[in-house]
Amino acid sequence: MKHYCYCESPIGKMLLVGTNGVLEELHFPKATEHIAIPAEWQKDEACFGETLRQLQQYFAGDRQEFDLRISPKGSPFQERVWQELCQIPYGATASYGAIAEKIGNPKACRAVGMANSKNPIPIIIPCHRIIGKDGSLTGFGGGLVVKKQLLDLERRILRG
Repeated sequence: MKHYCYCESPIGKMLLVGTNGVLEELHFPKATEHIAIPAEWQKDEACFGETLRQLQQYFAGDRQEFDLRISPKGSPFQERVWQELCQIPYGATASYGAIAEKIGNPKACRAVGMANSKNPIPIIIPCHRIIGKDGSLTGFGGGLVVKKQLLDLERRILRG
């Protein structure tokens, strides 16, 4: 059975979705308001207690890495990209090209971008840390304002 709950955050109300305490989806505020919750899903904050706690710590600047049970669903290529995103250190950024190189497919910049846009668990899988090769902020499911907020939060915490 799918469970869900909402998470209030500095970027707005996010929707968490999962099964048996395993996080499968995190939706940004602009998407959350348009998602119709299926009748068979059960609202249950208890299933997401640890996720909620770690997200609160992240937004408070007290957590730089997540230690959660997650199960993102995607193609093998997407999952490889998402695994590589998790290697980008807190407060750092990488380009689509750098990720393509790291997964051994340097010409796959565009495919990396598509995989990044399909990330079902943003923030936890830090797709906000991907920028253009010229250092510009590029497309982001949560919107560029949210992307900048997340990057600024991480940089501010690192600067102390």
